[in-house]
Amino acid sequence: MQSNFQEKDNVIRNKSFDFSIRIVNLYKVLYNERNEKTLSKQLLRSGTSIGANIEEGIASFSKKEFIYKLQISYKEAYESFYWIKLLHKTEFINDTEFNSLKINIEEIIKLLTTILKTSKQNY
Repeated sequence: MQSNFQEKDNVIRNKSFDFSIRIVNLYKVLYNERNEKTLSKQLLRSGTSIGANIEEGIASFSKKEFIYKLQISYKEAYESFYWIKLLHKTEFINDTEFNSLKINIEEIIKLLTTILKTSKQNY
């Protein structure tokens, strides 16, 4: 059971939550100011799902469930990266926005990769 983690000590929890905030704020800009409705909703869904699944994993009752939830987060992170790249290539986000988001999502993917590898080895 993973529920004994404190928020301030859980890097993946914090980074995924901060990423979710960025995605919600980007969605508002894309939707309201840049008139992009479809891709932004896809990114909103996948980008906020990363942290939600991490939270579910932390609250899981078994190691198997924890791994499963973090695998979903991992897949959602890759999907989010896809939407970020597509929004950049279609000029809905600029180079600065793209590079900043790219750094964030790559950090999350690396952390999830490490956590999943370790968890599977110890399973």
